[in-house]
Amino acid sequence: SIKMSPVHAACALLFAAPLMVLGVPPIWTQPEQVHLSYGGVPGTMVVTWTTFNETESKVEYSLLGARLFEMSAIGHATLFVDSGTEKRKMFIHRVTLGDLKPAASYVYHCGSEEGWSDVFFFTALNDSTTSSPRFAFYGDLGNENPQSLARLQKETQLGMYDVILHIGNFYPSRYFIIQHCKRDEFMRQIESIAAYVPYMTCPGNHEATYNFSNYRNRFSMPGQTESLWYSWNLGSAHIISISTEVYFYLDFGQDLLFKQYEWLEKDLEEANKPENRAVRPWIITMGHRPMYCSDDDQDDCTTFESYVCKSVVCLEDLFYRYGVDVELWAHEHTYERLWPVYGDKAFNGSREQPYVNPKAPVHIITGSAGCREKTDKFNPNPKEWSAFRSTDYGYSRMQVVNGTHLYMEQVSDDQNGKVIDSIWVVKEKHARRMS
Repeated sequence: SIKMSPVHAACALLFAAPLMVLGVPPIWTQPEQVHLSYGGVPGTMVVTWTTFNETESKVEYSLLGARLFEMSAIGHATLFVDSGTEKRKMFIHRVTLGDLKPAASYVYHCGSEEGWSDVFFFTALNDSTTSSPRFAFYGDLGNENPQSLARLQKETQLGMYDVILHIGNFYPSRYFIIQHCKRDEFMRQIESIAAYVPYMTCPGNHEATYNFSNYRNRFSMPGQTESLWYSWNLGSAHIISISTEVYFYLDFGQDLLFKQYEWLEKDLEEANKPENRAVRPWIITMGHRPMYCSDDDQDDCTTFESYVCKSVVCLEDLFYRYGVDVELWAHEHTYERLWPVYGDKAFNGSREQPYVNPKAPVHIITGSAGCREKTDKFNPNPKEWSAFRSTDYGYSRMQVVNGTHLYMEQVSDDQNGKVIDSIWVVKEKHARRMS
């Protein structure tokens, strides 16, 4: 007989594993992949988690320092069948906590009598228009090579952030074959962040598999659009999340492209009503694929005729016309800060103070949090609107300080958390622009 080495035996067992799993139905009732999101209504928080058997959907919670788990809320579970060859079933649980006290800290766990999660804590969002919320934001964080993850985990648990914005591309590359386990693995990895602060998302190109079905089912953003696009308010900011992918995956239907644009125009119209813009003057957008970039990879944003910029339903003109202040992007595995830009030209506030009363939106691209495709390279000859560039792994921070001042900075994980770039955007007047 032929003897197998331990390595060969392990490999044989690894390749046989999918077959063994296929023969045994999942029996897990244990909650996992716990994450929070803001419900869009003041005083709410949505808790989302996964089990592989159907169970009750319950959150037990209490104010920090009060009798543990003295309050409870019941939600519902939705059966999600993955479109892959295994047709794997999972149950996505959602529970909305209401009547939360602004800025109060809560302790919670989720699950049922058949299994409970770890104990987590969160701070309810302060819905006052005079609050100064703090954000971490980034895109393209994968479950392979997630270099910034450890630093983000620690800073989140230290209470440095009120909200995390993940600007598309979760999981591994969309071309990776064994995707179901990688998606679960990623959701387990971010639990150490997303179970403590609202984790607000938008879809990227890596979520496109099976018509974005995993993204639509796993996340719980405000509104009734399966988390594809939505808006919400925090402090003096109105924040809009969009799907840039509706411009690229037209095989899934063009109706989403026009539905989003129609919704977006109405949302911007509402945000610009004098009574609304007076209390929430900042309008901030987030979407995965940028309008502009100076990467050397021939991506859509390297050409002025980009789909997002210049299509029939043109986002650049819409954002400019309705006075959007800041636009956050990812997709490029780099960090790039732009001068205020519109129509491929820089529109600085002044030579000495470019971000004081800028004459066009300010763009930030932050897609270098860490993924299996590594970081990108830059074009050595960027256009005039490119202000600062870095290929370090890292992520961004933002604080909406008040109605006139907003601060952003870039953290380099390669340089042990050093802040390598920072700006103040100052707007004494926020308003629609004449087209």
